[in-house]
Amino acid sequence: MKKTIVVVDDHLLIANALSSIISNFEAFEVLYVCENGLELQNKINQHPIPDIVLLDISMPIMDGFETANWLKKDYPNTLIMALSMQDDEQSLIKMIKNGAKGYMLKNAHPKELEEALQKILKNGQYFQEWATSKVLSTLHYNHNNSNEIKISDREKEFLKYTVTEMTYKEISEKMFCSPRTVENYRDSLFEKLELKTRVGLAVYAIKNGYEE
Repeated sequence: MKKTIVVVDDHLLIANALSSIISNFEAFEVLYVCENGLELQNKINQHPIPDIVLLDISMPIMDGFETANWLKKDYPNTLIMALSMQDDEQSLIKMIKNGAKGYMLKNAHPKELEEALQKILKNGQYFQEWATSKVLSTLHYNHNNSNEIKISDREKEFLKYTVTEMTYKEISEKMFCSPRTVENYRDSLFEKLELKTRVGLAVYAIKNGYEE
């Protein structure tokens, strides 16, 4: 039986092109396409629940962030694959926080899309190479090891803010300390958690319940 997909993208030419491409994949079929999250909300109970939602980020009415968060709460067994032109860290962090298990750029080759769909079903996640070093090591982080790491209350507070869009300077103001102190928290956590980027810290915060 083929795995089912719904495409959500406000550019109908792109959505229909994706649908046409996926129709040539042996293991997948597209149930329908939607222009935004609100349309998905209205349609999803009228059809079989999809295995995967291919979700654009920048959409009117109800964007990808809000849609992903709704899917995570109401349809937790449906895998969310973000499909976007945005390759910035904040969009990546926010989509992971809101439940996305994969993230692809729209310039991907159709063959990579097919492989990505296969891998997200098999492994529960898929991230392109540009995001892999920022994300996967944190997603695979051993919870038993993390329980043994001593993280101070102030470091936990800092971790909470890494998930937001605030700059380090804005975080320092929120924490009533100097930017240098915030940098010390960051560097200390980099060393303790064996991470190198803010994305890694943010994903760790999400996984371990330190987010706001």
